[in-house]
Amino acid sequence: MLVKKVVLNSRPGANNRPLPAHFLLEETNLALDLEEEEVLVRTLYLSVDPYMRCRMNEDTGAEYLTPWQLCRCADGGGVGVVESSRHGTFCQGDVVTSFNWPWQSHAAVAGSLLHKVDPSLVDGHLSYFLGAVGMTGLTALLGVREKGHVTKGANQTLVVSGAAGACGSIAGQIGRLDGCTRVVGICGSEDKCNALVEVLGFSGAINYRRQDVAAGLRECCPDGVDLYFDNVGGSISDAVIAQMNDGGRVILCGQISQYNKDVPYPPPLSQETQENLTRRKILRERFMVLNYMNKAEAALAELGRLVTSGQIKVLETVENGIENMGVAFCSMMEGGNLGKQIIKISD
Repeated sequence: MLVKKVVLNSRPGANNRPLPAHFLLEETNLALDLEEEEVLVRTLYLSVDPYMRCRMNEDTGAEYLTPWQLCRCADGGGVGVVESSRHGTFCQGDVVTSFNWPWQSHAAVAGSLLHKVDPSLVDGHLSYFLGAVGMTGLTALLGVREKGHVTKGANQTLVVSGAAGACGSIAGQIGRLDGCTRVVGICGSEDKCNALVEVLGFSGAINYRRQDVAAGLRECCPDGVDLYFDNVGGSISDAVIAQMNDGGRVILCGQISQYNKDVPYPPPLSQETQENLTRRKILRERFMVLNYMNKAEAALAELGRLVTSGQIKVLETVENGIENMGVAFCSMMEGGNLGKQIIKISD
């Protein structure tokens, strides 16, 4: 079978922006005679995510991430359908997901890497398994629950950076549902600000490209900031932490503003920000969803209920065609997506 795949063509270097040219579309022949325990899958949707920028480097900077190999097929989150199987768990027609899905139109995958999912959990919106009812949703829900400790009736204010992205858009809604009095999002366009408030139910939104973030925070958060879900790092996070209340909590989820820089993860803080954390006894904790996978099944079931009931709204940006994987990835890294960036590979 002739299939299309996307390989890493070159590395951008630790301090450079990724470009579509760093990826290359190839065609290859895929043998249909499966090995024992293998499964032939047809790819429906693929995901691109900020952490993948680290995988473009020879050294990812994170012990849990392996680098993509030059001239080899890239991989990441994917969902598809089983076409044939030599694994006892999977049958033709099963819908399956994987965190290590090859960027191919079809692939022979070890069954141990696949997880069977129930389409009714997402009311047939299979791409949601890569976002709101997948690893992204898990990161948002468990990050807020395990590190934020929202207390109903405590008049808490939550600020989310990267709030119109895949994870931030869910994290803010979880905070609101769990009892935060105010939820304020920071994002990069007026359209995104409008979506946060009008669609997702945020209390307010700040466009960091057109507004002074510190002034916007003073206006939207008159009682200060109690919880900060940090997806971006850098100067935006410095501005938020400067207005946090004593005993506040920072949930360190991502640092997308720093991913094109050759710095350790998490990146070092400025002296002023570190002094703010210390003086106000603000707890800043790194959150890694992989450390909480024992809670994943129950959390995904809850996310499915929240999504299908309409309590959580899902935003997606969909690009069509495997040939546009590089374009979609680079657009996402520059903030071109509203919600989860998805690439539709086949029907």
